[in-house]
Amino acid sequence: MAPDFASLNPGYGDRRHMTDSDTAPRYISNRPPRPARRRPKQVRAENTRLLQEIGYVVRKERAMQGMSRKTLAQRSNMSERFVAQIEAGVGNPSVLSLDAIARALTLDVFDLLPAVSHDEARRRALVHLRQLPVEEIKRFLQAFSHPLVSDIPITRGRRIALVGLRGAGKSTLGAALAGKLGFPFIELDTMIEAEHGAPVGMLFDVYGHATFRRYEREELTRVVATNERAVIATAGGIVADETTFAQLLDQTYVVWVQASPAEHMRRVMEQGDFRPMAHNRDAMNDLVAILDARAAQYGRSHARIDTSGKTAEACVTELVKIAKELFASNLAADPTARPMPFL
Repeated sequence: MAPDFASLNPGYGDRRHMTDSDTAPRYISNRPPRPARRRPKQVRAENTRLLQEIGYVVRKERAMQGMSRKTLAQRSNMSERFVAQIEAGVGNPSVLSLDAIARALTLDVFDLLPAVSHDEARRRALVHLRQLPVEEIKRFLQAFSHPLVSDIPITRGRRIALVGLRGAGKSTLGAALAGKLGFPFIELDTMIEAEHGAPVGMLFDVYGHATFRRYEREELTRVVATNERAVIATAGGIVADETTFAQLLDQTYVVWVQASPAEHMRRVMEQGDFRPMAHNRDAMNDLVAILDARAAQYGRSHARIDTSGKTAEACVTELVKIAKELFASNLAADPTARPMPFL
C-alpha cells in the first residue's frame, strides 16, 4: 500500500507550524458585486390615511366580486405580496399599478379612489354613466329632466327573487317555494348558460366580470317581461352590479337567504363548487370577506330569512309566509317605498 502525503510530510495539517504565507489565498469571485438594496420608499404621514382608504376600496371591490387575492395578483401582473400590502394600506402603489388593479377588477381607476368630497362623488357617478349603453343614458337623462313626474310605475307583479351567497339554499328553497305557490321556478345562471351555450365559470373566464353582468341584466329583463309570477334564484354576485340589483329591487320582491359562514362553506363543499375559492388556503377567510363586503347590499332586500340550523321544510314554510306578506304589502303601489333596513 502506497504511503499517503501526510505520512511523508509530518508537519502537514498541523496549523501551529504554518505561517501567514502558508495559508491558501482567500477565494475571490469574478462575479460583479450585487447592487445595494434600495431602501423602501418612505410614505409621508399625511398620505397614510389615503393609502388606507385606497386599500379598503380595493379589498372591498375584490371581495364584492368574489375574487381571491391570488387571482387579482395574477390578473394585474403583480406579486400577491404587493397586492396584500396595498389592501393593508401600507403599500404605496403607482398610478399605473392602480390602473392594472382596476382593469383586473373591470373597473375604472377612479373607482378605486375614495370619494372624499361631493365633487369626487360626482366624478365617480360620471364614470359609471359613461359605462352605460347610450339608450340607457338617454332614458336616465330624460327621467332627471322631469324630476316631479313619475309616469313609469314600479311593478313587481308576484315575483319573488332570492339573493345570497352560494350555499345559502336559494336553489333548493326556491324550487320548493315555487311548488307551494304554483309559480314557475327560474334560475338566472341556468338561463344565461342556455342562452350563451357555456357554463357560468367559462363565461366569466372568457368574457370577464363586466360582460357576464351584462348578460345577467339582459336575462333578468327577459324573465321579468315574460313572467308576471315567478320565483327567481339569482347569483350571489348580482349585488356587485348596482344597475342590475336596482332593477331587481324595483321589479321583484327580494328576499335575502342567509346562513352562517360555516354553513355556507359546508354546503358549498357538498355541492363540489369551490369557485372562486379553488386552490385557496384562505377559503373561509375569503368567504367571510365576501359576505362582509356584500352585507350592506343584501341588507337592502325587502325581507330576509336565516336558514342556519333549520330544516328545508321549516324554511319553505317561513318563505311562503314571507311571500304572502310581501304580496299583501303591495310595495309596488307606492313608488316612494324603500326596502326595509335590516342592518
